[in-house]
Amino acid sequence: MKRKKIFSGKIPPKPVMIIAALLLFAIYYYIALPAVNIHSVGLWKFILGFLVIILVLVCAPHIEQTGDSRRPIRLHLVQKSMRFKVILSLIVILGAIYFIGFLLSSPIINAKKYQQLMTVEKGEFSEDIAQISYDQIPLLDSESASILASRKMGSLVDLASQFEVSDLYNQINYQDQPVRITPLRYAGLIKWFTNKNNGISAYIRIDMASQKTELVRLKEGMKYTLYDHFGRNLYRHLRFKYPTYIFDDISFELDEEGTPYWVCSVSQYKIGLFGGHTIGRVVLCNAITGECEDYSVEDAPSWVDRVYSASLLVELYDYYGTLKHGFLNSILSQKDCLSTTNGYNYLAINDDVWVYTGVTSITSDQSNVGFVLMNQRTMETKYYEIEGAIEDSAMSSAEGKVQNLGYVATFPLLLNIDKQPTYFMSLKDASGLVKKYAMVNVQNYQIVSTGDSVAECEKGYTTLLKENKVTEDEPEPVVTLTETSGKIQKIAEAVIDGNSHYYILLDQSDDIFDVPVGSNLTIIRYNVGDPITFEYKEGVDSKTVINIKEN
Repeated sequence: MKRKKIFSGKIPPKPVMIIAALLLFAIYYYIALPAVNIHSVGLWKFILGFLVIILVLVCAPHIEQTGDSRRPIRLHLVQKSMRFKVILSLIVILGAIYFIGFLLSSPIINAKKYQQLMTVEKGEFSEDIAQISYDQIPLLDSESASILASRKMGSLVDLASQFEVSDLYNQINYQDQPVRITPLRYAGLIKWFTNKNNGISAYIRIDMASQKTELVRLKEGMKYTLYDHFGRNLYRHLRFKYPTYIFDDISFELDEEGTPYWVCSVSQYKIGLFGGHTIGRVVLCNAITGECEDYSVEDAPSWVDRVYSASLLVELYDYYGTLKHGFLNSILSQKDCLSTTNGYNYLAINDDVWVYTGVTSITSDQSNVGFVLMNQRTMETKYYEIEGAIEDSAMSSAEGKVQNLGYVATFPLLLNIDKQPTYFMSLKDASGLVKKYAMVNVQNYQIVSTGDSVAECEKGYTTLLKENKVTEDEPEPVVTLTETSGKIQKIAEAVIDGNSHYYILLDQSDDIFDVPVGSNLTIIRYNVGDPITFEYKEGVDSKTVINIKEN
């Protein structure tokens, strides 16, 4: 049967093929945006993909239909094409390097190097984690923040038709308060065309302690975001400024003046071609102007909270905990292998955001052997050896306390309550709103307290600690009394909180002495000019008389 060619028998002219290849090359690069860096997996895929396209263009003129059902298509005379052989050889060689590079960069061969990527120090819980005030406890997770932001957005008629709330809810410390912030985004491509000249004019800030939600309007809109297109798309903007940088986590943050920035972490690979992923630099991109500043991690401004993503920190700690005795041990005997639990949360300490997660033994995951705190700006990591319930058990205990209401617990925070490591969590209803709060003792998850407010919850919790002999009542402090004598120069009566007090001044002294009448009734016998002797204790604004001695 006569063979039928699928394509024209003539090979296209070289210029046409070159132009077609370059056009495909440019389109693919503009969309994929791989870093021009030997460590970039995207670059290797880009090169291999480009070579495959070239191979197809070279082979296309030689593809024929044979008319044979057993072999309907065949390549005609391709084997004799030098171009085909060269391109195919390049694909095979680069593919082999790519595969071998992955193998030589893996923990299988480099277990010790992976284990040493993170430095872990032992910490003292009661010293490192101070008891924080109620207005600094982050009460909301990202889901609850999303609900509050959506409600806020729905009430803004002028913006709701053009913008919507993005799915970024980064937790940062802003002016010493834990907040979640999220930018708005264009509600579709058409809305981008109609609003791109002014940019995105606002972002939403949610106070995680008070749950106050506010829309912050900007004098000038954000024109460089993840939601823009063409040259203003953040990824494309960064790629053309830093063609060799492999960008990892990108977060939305505010400087101390409230100016929105994109904090763009730059990946660093310390093991082979593709292994030992950590962060080497950070680029700060002004979301309004697009201006960029490049810093090493150590030199990043102090207001930056998130250089290392939580997932990267958890991954690095898992390498540290599981590879102490090599890769095979982490799979087979698993001696001394520790790993993080199945979740994490964030804690604000000294104007930094720390990732908290529990640590459990791989061979026995029913309880924690300790927990770690990992600084998202510096990667400083501290391990606290405190045995206790895993977070899931604590969450179940808290939910069991309010099972009649059907509330669901958020992943816990770790707090210091009366020098006791304590799981703190919010309890949410079916709509995702926070209704109650719970505290669970880490070492005894049967000690559970709930309350409608944090203060009420803590009050019940501290009472339970004393009832269960976990803590004891503080002994009354020893009060030092001082005796003094003199003539009364001035005396005045006042009623404070329903109790009568006399305030007296003695001659040759500027001190004010407070005499509670209830415990010193004889003071009513004294007048100006009378001599008096008494014992007193030091106070903040005055000296409190404890005992009047009769002359």
